[in-house]
Amino acid sequence: MKTAVKVIRPNGILDGTQATQFRREINDSLSKNTKIILIDFQDVTFMDSSGLGILVLALKNARTAGCELFLCSINEQIKMLFELTSMDQVFKIYANRAEFELSLPN
Repeated sequence: MKTAVKVIRPNGILDGTQATQFRREINDSLSKNTKIILIDFQDVTFMDSSGLGILVLALKNARTAGCELFLCSINEQIKMLFELTSMDQVFKIYANRAEFELSLPN
């Protein structure tokens, strides 16, 4: 049986105005004892520091809840933000969803 994964797909600009909904979606998943969350950035065009802050908080909450959190499909702007803040060392980031799914235990 494949491991259950909750996929969250934010879209557009991930900033302070979108952050509340994004955080709520992550917290809802954690409250349901989800063990793996994949945040798919395929439809995100831009992310600012508030979006990054939500991700860091989500990672902390996920670890506390015994959940793993992964990212995939980040664009160049988000990749640069991660590299400048060294968050690329903190998060496990996959090129795309297919690469992530290949990494899952069967």
